[in-house]
Amino acid sequence: MYFVRTPYIIQKLFSGIIWNFSDVTNKVYLTFDDGPHPEITPWILALLKNYQAKATFFCLGKNAEKYPGLITQILNEGHGIGNHTHTHLNGWRTTNEDYLQDIENANRTVKSSLFRPPYGRITLAQLTQLSSSYKVINWSLMPGDFDESITSVQCLHNLQKAQGGDIIVLHENDKSRVHLEYSLPLFLESNNRFIFDKINF
Repeated sequence: MYFVRTPYIIQKLFSGIIWNFSDVTNKVYLTFDDGPHPEITPWILALLKNYQAKATFFCLGKNAEKYPGLITQILNEGHGIGNHTHTHLNGWRTTNEDYLQDIENANRTVKSSLFRPPYGRITLAQLTQLSSSYKVINWSLMPGDFDESITSVQCLHNLQKAQGGDIIVLHENDKSRVHLEYSLPLFLESNNRFIFDKINF
């Protein structure tokens, strides 16, 4: 189960995490998790360039090691990157020591002060230990591109709920590809009221 729009109470309970930029009305922040991917990432980059949009890519260290050229391309084209752990660990099911070590392993190839916990799951102890080195970023809108129980049309409908200041989470993986390739171009085409920007700190 997941929330398309992250409930306010969850955002308040984990106030050390950045969920959105509520003071921004004319921008939304596209983010892509789990890459880089040898086919999907170049497709996303070409699409973003076509719409003069910027985004933030939360990369897995193990994938960054395989495709360092894509990390370079992401940065050279003016986008941001963030650490998404090395091996996509669930913080709720991992000891603090192992979790933090996995993040540092990713940091060898994904050099960024931004961190997104896989599945959005992180303990308060882990969050406290990371807060001195990273800005922890989750999301306010999850369209469900990974969800094989919904249609691509429903994924697009969820995307179109975007509001100014939203951080939107999408994915660079094979499971999400069908919904992503359908919904993202249509969303970018139909939303000239927003500037699509990367997350900056």
